[in-house]
Amino acid sequence: MTAAGVAEGAAWCPDGSRTERWTRNRTGAMGENPAMSQRLQKLRQRLVEKELDAILVCQPENYRYISGFTGSAGALLVSHEEVILATDSVHYEQAWLETDGVDIIRMRSKSEGMAELLRGQERKRVGFEANSVSFAEHGRLSERAERTQTQLVPTEEVIESIRAVKEEKEVAYLARAAEIADRAMEYIAGETQAGMSEKEVAWTMEKFLRENGSENVAFDVIVASGPNAALPHARATDRVISAGEPIVFDLGARVNGYSSDLSRTLCLGQRPEMFVRVYEVVLQAQLAALNNLRPGMTGEEADSLAREVIEKAGYGTAFGHGLGHGVGLAVHEAPRLGPNSKDVLADRMVFTVEPGVYVVGWGGVRIEDTVMMLDGRVKMLTTAGK
Repeated sequence: MTAAGVAEGAAWCPDGSRTERWTRNRTGAMGENPAMSQRLQKLRQRLVEKELDAILVCQPENYRYISGFTGSAGALLVSHEEVILATDSVHYEQAWLETDGVDIIRMRSKSEGMAELLRGQERKRVGFEANSVSFAEHGRLSERAERTQTQLVPTEEVIESIRAVKEEKEVAYLARAAEIADRAMEYIAGETQAGMSEKEVAWTMEKFLRENGSENVAFDVIVASGPNAALPHARATDRVISAGEPIVFDLGARVNGYSSDLSRTLCLGQRPEMFVRVYEVVLQAQLAALNNLRPGMTGEEADSLAREVIEKAGYGTAFGHGLGHGVGLAVHEAPRLGPNSKDVLADRMVFTVEPGVYVVGWGGVRIEDTVMMLDGRVKMLTTAGK
């Protein structure tokens, strides 16, 4: 038993092993958190709307958002009456330090923990995150549900839709992450020289991010030069950078779990006509979106603002990805800005605007900023020079 709690009782795993369950008898080390209470209230309202008695939360960003637990192994059950977290021995003490008002179960595996969380949910409708549960995990859950006559209901985007609209503190973390990314981009633009390899530049950028306030990198840094720049998600290679070719940089910082996402395309030395032409098309496409995005637009309508510019320039087939994506605890989250996206933009959503043109054999240009919808207009979070 830890000093932070007293035993409430004991549960039994399906294989007969004893699973400890504890509950707090004092305020946790993190103190009371009004934001967490509001998030929980919103989630429970979603349960009412979907006629669910509880929901199993398995995606790490989602259980972190609801409970505060940042560990990589966990599952959370939220009902109208309680919040229970299942985690392994490695993260057990961490869970006590990071959560408050949460019952904690020690588990040996994620599937075991999820099955154990169904205890007490007999004959109820329990949602689960369909995109985060594997086939094997679903099989084990179904066995437990069948024995207890619990109805498992697949759900999508329940918590993600709440996360999409950012709170004041979240915006502060995102703004700080954007500031660090801007400084890193300014630094690397001055450090990159012909003769350096993509990997060398990528490491220089990652080192700067970590030494200047980023808790880690939001994703693997992209440095793609010449023909490699035609690959939207290229990996840095040993290729040596030359003057006169496009170089796509894509980087992000992370502050308290919240990420930024920034892309710029540079050219060392004299800029060839092809580079100038393609760059101008992409820049005008981004500006068309930034100047005209409004709350109430769907992701598809937002995407079309930039796509029309690129198509009119004759590069429609060279813009193969969407205009952008939400940014927060995950680098890619709601809303999605792209063809067929029905996500609706709203104030206090944070997302990227990143049109690109990619020409196989030559290279590509992408210009990306992290922005926030605020008071009906776009506010720039990243401001690195273009």
